[in-house]
Amino acid sequence: MENKWGCWALLKWGVRGACKSSASRNSAKTIPRTSLVYDAATETRYLNASNRELCPPNEAQLSSDNPDPPPTGNKSPCQLLQFTFQELKSATGNFRPDSILGEGGFGYVFKGWIEENGTAPAKPGSGITVAVKSLKPDGLQGHREWMAEVDFLGQLHHPNLVKLVGYCIEDDQRLLVYEFMTRGSLENHLFRRTIPLPWCNRIKIALGAAKGLAFLHGSPEPVIYRDFKASNILLDSEYNAKLSDFGLAKAGPQGDKTHVSTRVVGTYGYAAPEYVMTGHLTSKSDVYSFGVVLLEILTGRRSMDKKRPSGEQNLVAWARPYLADKRKLYQLVDPRLELNYSLKGVQKVSQLAYNCLSRDPKSRPTMDEVVKVLIPLQDLNDLVILSYHSRLSQQARRKKKSEGTQQHRNASSKSIRDSPLNTGKQRCR
Repeated sequence: MENKWGCWALLKWGVRGACKSSASRNSAKTIPRTSLVYDAATETRYLNASNRELCPPNEAQLSSDNPDPPPTGNKSPCQLLQFTFQELKSATGNFRPDSILGEGGFGYVFKGWIEENGTAPAKPGSGITVAVKSLKPDGLQGHREWMAEVDFLGQLHHPNLVKLVGYCIEDDQRLLVYEFMTRGSLENHLFRRTIPLPWCNRIKIALGAAKGLAFLHGSPEPVIYRDFKASNILLDSEYNAKLSDFGLAKAGPQGDKTHVSTRVVGTYGYAAPEYVMTGHLTSKSDVYSFGVVLLEILTGRRSMDKKRPSGEQNLVAWARPYLADKRKLYQLVDPRLELNYSLKGVQKVSQLAYNCLSRDPKSRPTMDEVVKVLIPLQDLNDLVILSYHSRLSQQARRKKKSEGTQQHRNASSKSIRDSPLNTGKQRCR
């Protein structure tokens, strides 16, 4: 099969018209925005919200905002493969149910195989393994997401962003083809696996995700990810983290602008409260979301969990008092880790999460600063269990030494008593 190449510029006009007409026919209701002073009271109202999408599923991405053009600061020659629908249908075994990797508001994601040097389907287990995301036929929100994915991932390239291999636009079919991430999402490893994710892997994942966000924010034309959460952090075979799903990504403020005013979309529990309450989007909105995920990594708890007692359902609300008290920090640690975590690492991660979750967005660190904090934590070897065993060993040695000294004293006393010189009478000199 001959290679077919495309790029966002070729798609922009062909797809945007359809998206625009769909959006105009299904204009979403706007969320009322009030000017609120962001304090503990308003935060509490936000934190007590239910764990649901910030907008109704079929309205979330049908914003009246014009689709953002892709950033040019990180631009590279577009090298996206253009697939036919039949090729992807064959590559996924006719989209068979047992090849489903996951499902979101956009649609299903299927596992498939393609030839190494082209778009032709390959036999399962051969060629290149890919993940094929298919837009639901009735998912109107997906048109805009699909365009955003092609716009941004077609231009942005970084080791900590998932690679977009290509796309399919054929009649009403909209599909995206990504590199396959062997170990799935961080969400699965934290909340659905029986074996706990090791501490060192948690730090590695947090650092990789932070680097991905720092890259997006650091461009001359910054990008705000807007949907940072555990399910959007994918892992390769070596637990390298890559950000996926750029359907909600937004070009950041430039020049004298301090923020981007936009519809409020995302997921409760991860979205920054000031963004939810005002619609003002900044890179610090992503930093807040990173702080939430950092708490999930530290605690092994979901950002929102209705199965827990009322005071523990929202992770940030429950954890904040512990983060502010050094004596209580270790009550936050995922109990499944037992003692297999770094003492200093927990202190640093807790402090970093506390800073990222600051009520004042301006007080939150930049993602570059977050990366600098996380880098040294990879090399810490002060595991609590090692310290525990060391203390036990020291106690055992002290006890043995004490017992040995007592035995020596007892033996010396006995030898003196049994000595023939010891007649019980004092000898005169």
